[in-house]
This record gives sequence, structure tokens and C-alpha cells, in this order.
Amino acid sequence: MGFLSILGQTHKLIQERVKQGDIVIDATVGNGNDTLFLKKLVGDNGVVCGFDVQITAIENTVKRFSDAGISLEHVHLIKNSHDKMLEVLPPSMHEKVSAIMFNLGYLPGGDHKKITQQETTIRALQHSLLFLEKDGIITIVVYSGHPGGKKEADAVLTWVQNLPQQYYQVLSYQFLNQKNNPPFLIAILKR
Repeated sequence: MGFLSILGQTHKLIQERVKQGDIVIDATVGNGNDTLFLKKLVGDNGVVCGFDVQITAIENTVKRFSDAGISLEHVHLIKNSHDKMLEVLPPSMHEKVSAIMFNLGYLPGGDHKKITQQETTIRALQHSLLFLEKDGIITIVVYSGHPGGKKEADAVLTWVQNLPQQYYQVLSYQFLNQKNNPPFLIAILKR
């Protein structure tokens, strides 16, 4: 048996910390896979907030929920950049979110020129810390093989390495002998 995939490890870390009724954020909705995963974890009484700048991502997510037969009740899909979460989400959510998921790069199946940017990603990560509850987790799946991806990956690595260890644990999970810039996972646990 091999190691868990990057996605498998990401989901495992999230499942260990999210329970029914929680508040969670999908900072990069994409095609809605993680949004749906989070909704299943928080159940009918939990809240999922999802951000994406592309209307296609929002539409794909609505379709994914419909195809799965799962209600969008308590799911808030926000067509905006993840770095606007501090402006969009209410202060009452500060220190109340159990998990925040990021998938950096471009929308799979979408325009590969529309990518997450290091400036907005770092700002979004900084804002995420304000929403995260004690023992909450942020997961960041980093794709660096596209133009601009390496620059963003380096910025994220520098940022997480400078988080104070008395308040945060930071984990990196990656396959070191895979070719073609495989994605890697960074997880931040708030103490």
C-alpha cells in the first residue's frame, strides 16, 4: 500500500478536525469538489463559505451539488477573491472557523491564464488566521508547474516558515521523487 495522495492526505487532515455544525471556508472553489466535501462534513446545520473569482467555478459548484443531490442550504458561494474574506465575512465568524481549504493555481478545465496570485494568496492566508479557531486547520495545495506557480509557491513557503511556532504548527507533505512539478500540501494548525 502506498502513501495517501496529496488530496487524500488533505481530506484526512480536514476530516480529523471538522464536525457536524462547524463553519468552514473553501477559499478557492474551483469545480466544487472541496466545497461538496466540506458540506458533507458539516452537515445540514454547518456553514460553508466558498470563494472564487470566476463565475464558471460558481456555476460548476452549483451543478456538482445538484448532481450529488445535496442542498445548497447554508452554503454561501461568493464570486470574489479569497483575499476579500475579511471584508465579506462577518466579524462574528472570527475565531469560529474549523477549516479553510486552498487549492492554488488555475481552474481545472478552465482558462490556464487565470491563476491565483502570490499577493492575493498571501493576503488571504493572513486573513484566514483571523477566522481560524483554536485547533482549526488551513490546508494549502500548491501547484507550481504553471507560469507564475513557482513564484507563488516560494512566497507561500516563506510566509508559512515565518509563522510563530508558539501559535501555529506547519506541516509539509510532498512526494520528492515525482517529476513534472507535482503538487504539495501545506497544513497550518492553530494552537
